[in-house]
Amino acid sequence: MRPDPLRCADRVGRLRSTFPETDALLILNSKNIRYLTGFTGGDGALMVGRDWLTLLVDGRYLTQARAEAGDAEILEFRRRAEGIVETARRHAAGSVGFESSVLSVEEYLKLREALPEGSLRPLPDTFQLLRAVKDDDEVDRIREAARIAGEALAAVRGMIRAGVREREIALELEYRMRRGGAERVAFETIVAAGANSALPHATPGNREIADGDFVKIDFGAVCDGYHSDETCTFAVGRVDERRRDVYGLVREAHDRAIRAIRPGVSCGEIDRTARSFLAEAGLGDAFAHGTGHGVGLDVHEMPRLAAGREEKLRAGMVVTVEPGVYLPGHWGVRIEDTVLVTEGGAEILTPTSKDLTIIRSRARRPARGSQKQGGA
Repeated sequence: MRPDPLRCADRVGRLRSTFPETDALLILNSKNIRYLTGFTGGDGALMVGRDWLTLLVDGRYLTQARAEAGDAEILEFRRRAEGIVETARRHAAGSVGFESSVLSVEEYLKLREALPEGSLRPLPDTFQLLRAVKDDDEVDRIREAARIAGEALAAVRGMIRAGVREREIALELEYRMRRGGAERVAFETIVAAGANSALPHATPGNREIADGDFVKIDFGAVCDGYHSDETCTFAVGRVDERRRDVYGLVREAHDRAIRAIRPGVSCGEIDRTARSFLAEAGLGDAFAHGTGHGVGLDVHEMPRLAAGREEKLRAGMVVTVEPGVYLPGHWGVRIEDTVLVTEGGAEILTPTSKDLTIIRSRARRPARGSQKQGGA
């Protein structure tokens, strides 16, 4: 579904109001191009001038670009660098700001050779905050993605038991998300049991869940381009006091961070809130990643809730809160929700309860015919 043209025009207008000292901006990140024009193709370039807007695509995307980004001038190119140079010359753009994290060295050298010396200028880091504040339509899509993902998890929860392999649960969960309306999954689903749960980004494998395991499931869906992101950690069978205690500490760090969220608070302060609590409990070294990140057209985008990040939260930002404790060779716990920054604080968008859920162990029944048959 194409964004409302008025929304796209407003976004381009906001971008123009924050121009650095350049005549034009060169946008190459496909998600930024989609955000500004509605074009959903996988390759292209967008050039934004003070009073002009040109979308450059190759022949594969020409018809699609005309249908989705009708408010922009559409220019077909055979070689992208040549199309960019032609557009800059036609509009007498003596200086061009570009996304340094996206432009390849090879293409940069081609542009530098063809354009006047000193005309290419990397955009400041603040440009990465372009999509950070979501409008109501974007929030609705993220909320819908979270609903689809949460319902899929609820549908497969009965599979989480001793004897079932990580990969089986991951495959079924992804199938359920797609069946439930997701256009795709947000990222490769993580299902990690036992010692694998101590790996922050484990890959689901053939490990069978065992009685006494923590099972960490990190998953998300995509709805009309927008992502959800959620992590639940379940306990299967017996849960000793140490595991209960650590789960409770991670949950408290998660809750404190969410309670601290409100407009005007720095992203680093949210990270400090969760990290200092776990450090006081003696688990600071076991929390090996940032507390959260922005979610939207990308599953990981600005802002980042991490140490040293002084960007201020604003109403309309959507971020994850995901503290974790990882004890290598043993087990790990991560608890993650995606939340909307509101004028009064935060609203949790992901639906699954983060209370400790203990699943009573039921070993998988053997397949029919696998039991030894008695003889007469």
